[in-house]
Amino acid sequence: MCFDLDSRPPIAPIAGGALDSSELTLEAADGNRFRAYRARAIAASGAGIVILPDVRGLHPYYEELALRFAENGVDALGIDWFGRTAGLGRRDDDFEYMPHVNQTTWAGVSADIRAAAEHLRMADERRVDALFTVGFCYGGRIAFLSATLGLDLAGSIGFYGVPGGPGRSDIPAPIDHVAEMRNPILGLFGGADAGIPPEAIAAFGDALTRAGVEHRIRIFDGAPHSFFDRKAANFAEASEAAWAETLTFIRGRTPSPIGRG
Repeated sequence: MCFDLDSRPPIAPIAGGALDSSELTLEAADGNRFRAYRARAIAASGAGIVILPDVRGLHPYYEELALRFAENGVDALGIDWFGRTAGLGRRDDDFEYMPHVNQTTWAGVSADIRAAAEHLRMADERRVDALFTVGFCYGGRIAFLSATLGLDLAGSIGFYGVPGGPGRSDIPAPIDHVAEMRNPILGLFGGADAGIPPEAIAAFGDALTRAGVEHRIRIFDGAPHSFFDRKAANFAEASEAAWAETLTFIRGRTPSPIGRG
């Protein structure tokens, strides 16, 4: 598991920054129906982001993160991974997610991301011109891979997504598919993350360079896996810097100006 069950994003709320938020059900091209959570900015800025969770699926952490994006001018949509196996209902802290993670497939995950991207682009009089993905751990790996899906993304952001080696179920290794990536990549990693050694991060960066993929890799010295957590006071500085990197990446690739926050 990426975060503790009571973890939340380490981002201060901005009063009045979000227009509204709501739960909704989306349907993928293969007929899968899955839960999602949308938050909209007060003023359409042109930026939108699909939030790809860790192995827990659409946990309250990601619903709150969607609100923080909206408060900073970015329409956001967090999605759940387990519509095919666990249904649409909300789940409590006792939910055993790993059996469901192990039943996910790259084909199914890809179909759900496509449905989320289409919803953000087409909803509300087409508010979104520049579409991004962001993911964490399991979702971070998938965020890197989303650059291969032909979605005309403005960028993909991965927080401590494992770039190489075997993944859960049949999720491929991003480093093996850099030649297929068609948008800029931002990779954010903890320097003390035992699961993603510096050599793996360096190899990913080198592969992106050889493939001609625009990218920025940032390693936060001393930060562990899942450092982006407001409970982790020791890593507040890394969290603040990672959030600033994320907003800078989005703002620099969105045609319309985004509210500062």
